[in-house]
Amino acid sequence: MPPSSGTVVEARGLYKTYVLGRVKVPALRGIDLRIERGEIVAIVGPSGCGKTTLLHCLSGLEDFDRGEVLLEGLSLARLSDGQKAEHRARRVGFVFQSYNLLPVLNALENVELPLLLGGLASRETRRRALRALEVVGLENRLGHRPSELSGGQQQRVAIARALATEPAVIFADEPTGNLDSDSAEEVMQLIDRLNRDNEQTFVLVTHAREVAAHARRVVRMRDGEVVADDVMQG
Repeated sequence: MPPSSGTVVEARGLYKTYVLGRVKVPALRGIDLRIERGEIVAIVGPSGCGKTTLLHCLSGLEDFDRGEVLLEGLSLARLSDGQKAEHRARRVGFVFQSYNLLPVLNALENVELPLLLGGLASRETRRRALRALEVVGLENRLGHRPSELSGGQQQRVAIARALATEPAVIFADEPTGNLDSDSAEEVMQLIDRLNRDNEQTFVLVTHAREVAAHARRVVRMRDGEVVADDVMQG
């Protein structure tokens, strides 16, 4: 079945197994999942159930053994490593628990860096980075390095970095895992606003109920399988 015009990411019969010495550890067991444009989807489940592996396979960070992943209709299995990297750089944003900011760069430079590496002209890079930092409310912190920012501010820089590429989807792996409850709520309110105002698609992996409560859909995993896919009311 071809993807609908609103489908951003789709997994069909996805399998992934890790080989640890002589032991084979199944991580994904036939995952079928479709993410529509403008959704916030939370992937939840116990540790080791395959949440992060699924996120990595959906985004093209990891290869899979069987099945298919379509990212905006493109089959990742048919792309070379270079083509996948190029597509990720242009159409996918990432937010991680540990922020992954370079300590020697200030906020503006951290947001600019992936754009420059992607070959974007310096003037356009500066425009996008400034706009993204303004959107996340950090236009007065442009020259601050990560060590001069709070955890919540660092995560907002990371979100700005993801936004600056104008991605079809942002994948966030435990985006509030290193934050206190107040900072976590601020980050989630920002994600809500970006989704509401810009129709930005988010796929979140989380253990936190408070984070999952912001999602429009909650996908529950256990032992490498999707065991529930619930549309949340309100």
